[in-house]
Amino acid sequence: MKKNPFALFTLIFCGLVFLMVGVLIAASIPESIVISNKGYDQDRRGPVNFTHRKHSEEYKVACTECHHEYQEDKNVWKDTDPVRKCVECHDPVGKKGNVDRLQNAFHNNCHGCHKEMKGKEAPYRKCTDCHEKKS
Repeated sequence: MKKNPFALFTLIFCGLVFLMVGVLIAASIPESIVISNKGYDQDRRGPVNFTHRKHSEEYKVACTECHHEYQEDKNVWKDTDPVRKCVECHDPVGKKGNVDRLQNAFHNNCHGCHKEMKGKEAPYRKCTDCHEKKS
């Protein structure tokens, strides 16, 4: 049986490319982000230090659970698309058409997901488990 060195090279090359893409995607996920309350008409709670990488890698939350671009009521956003700031579409002061105001978008998405995880590690009743004290 004759071995084909080109096939072996191709296999190794494809494996390395696959590995590098995975490393680059993982490296682009920030460790954490601060969800602040800038611009809200009412600021009842402090900011949230969101453990972005932990939610993505440990809790296996799909990127499309938070990142979205809706076309015809379907989220067409892909993890290779640019990430836009939430405030670009979600106004901090009020609802615009069928787009929730920023505070409601965060709260409904985060709190809703945490409530579904009831009984696991996701806090959903005590606000200070996620929100820092207001300064």
